[in-house]
Amino acid sequence: MTQHTPKVALVTGASRGIGAAIAVRLARDGLTVVINYSGDAAPAEALTRGIEDQGGRALTARADISDPQAVRGLFDAAQATFGGVDVLVNNAGIMTLSPIADTDDAAFDRQIAVNLKGTFNTLREAAGRLRDGGRIINFSSSVVGLLQPGYGVYAATKAAVEAMTPILARELRGRAITVNAIAPGPTATDLFLNGKSPELIERLSKLAPLERLGQPEDIAAAVAFLAGPDGAWINGQTLRANGGIV
Repeated sequence: MTQHTPKVALVTGASRGIGAAIAVRLARDGLTVVINYSGDAAPAEALTRGIEDQGGRALTARADISDPQAVRGLFDAAQATFGGVDVLVNNAGIMTLSPIADTDDAAFDRQIAVNLKGTFNTLREAAGRLRDGGRIINFSSSVVGLLQPGYGVYAATKAAVEAMTPILARELRGRAITVNAIAPGPTATDLFLNGKSPELIERLSKLAPLERLGQPEDIAAAVAFLAGPDGAWINGQTLRANGGIV
């Protein structure tokens, strides 16, 4: 009898918020998870212990995705420990809000480096190293549809990710690898809630017809669909997981 080998998912920016929820959900679905983080190791290690306590398998791997060499090392770590990567989830990203006229070079360059170049770095590496039959799930944002003032640079980086998604799907023809993107709307993470008044949070929660904020688990469920067997026929698409806000 052939022993079943769990698929391996690499999740960038996975130590907190949506990324952590994705790691937990994929582990629950039976995937081995590589938890990438760029700063404090403690949350990533705690997440790994939590997954292992539930019978899952996980590994922490530090890397700044804006650095191509670090991204190569991330895939190397997954290869050395688990034999390869089947699923890439490009969750890591940063956001700095300001009108275009007031955006300084440093804020522009950093968002491009992480959100666009970082995603490009992992896509380029995955294109050569992801196992056949694999899945790539990029992260965009519903701000690409909302087009709110103050989000110019951030929305531009995410629009670029949306453009690369179907192009890579076509370039990987013949390998049974799907490439899709998820575009969340307002989601109740610490990062989103921090600094917002209860009144503002209440107002934002009513924007979608479903009249609530998204939860990290809502986004993780969308990722799990695209990463699992039921998502096999979805390819080159951007799925707006936002409760109908746009």
